[in-house]
Amino acid sequence: MLVIYFVGTAGSGKSTMVNSFYLWLQRNEKDVVTVNLDPGAEWLPYYPDVDVREWVSLSDVMSRYSLGPNGAQIMSADLMALRVHEIKEALEETDGEYVLVDTPGQLELFAFRESGRAMVRALEPDKSYIVFLFDPGVAKTPEGYASLLMLSASISYRFSLPTSSVLSKADILTVEERERILRWSTDSEEFLMDLERSPSGLSRELSIEIFRALENLGVYKHLVPVSSEELYGFEDLYAEVQNFYKGGDEL
Repeated sequence: MLVIYFVGTAGSGKSTMVNSFYLWLQRNEKDVVTVNLDPGAEWLPYYPDVDVREWVSLSDVMSRYSLGPNGAQIMSADLMALRVHEIKEALEETDGEYVLVDTPGQLELFAFRESGRAMVRALEPDKSYIVFLFDPGVAKTPEGYASLLMLSASISYRFSLPTSSVLSKADILTVEERERILRWSTDSEEFLMDLERSPSGLSRELSIEIFRALENLGVYKHLVPVSSEELYGFEDLYAEVQNFYKGGDEL
């Protein structure tokens, strides 16, 4: 069982990508199950095989503890950690070679609270993989791209898990925008030049220092462009996962 966590900022397309990758894997005759870890999800484009809302619901937490949406999200994340073994048992009752995990819309609730790491440790810590989604609306500016690089690297280090970076919703970008972002992901010198051409200010200087630090750490990596609407790019994402865990045996 290989557990793949889809992580990204709010609105980056995690749930839609989980659904589309699920359909792609099924069409390629793979056994796959889906897990929803967002207690506040009001609607999902797929029917989760394991759903955290069976144990922790945002609306119930708001009512029971008299909390607003933000406080309830934090409380829900902590309560989820207390039910992690029940969630694991529910997952073990399924029969899937691949487990696609849809993480909460607010990235920090999964990535930077202890409940996220508790969930990873309880499931398959030795066979877990992170897919970090680069939101195209943020990634199309040099400063935005640098900030997403930093987020991706910090999550990879926090969980100590292999990570692939994907350019989600690639179909909503113009051809020029998409090609420029993909060039940035493979040519660090071009990205640095575009970054230095940005208007001067603290944002540009911070972005340059972030980029140099990440490049020195060796975490600068290429992006996989993916469209959940047009169902392209999933074979490349699947290849990255397979290359890491199985040496490409199934390709």
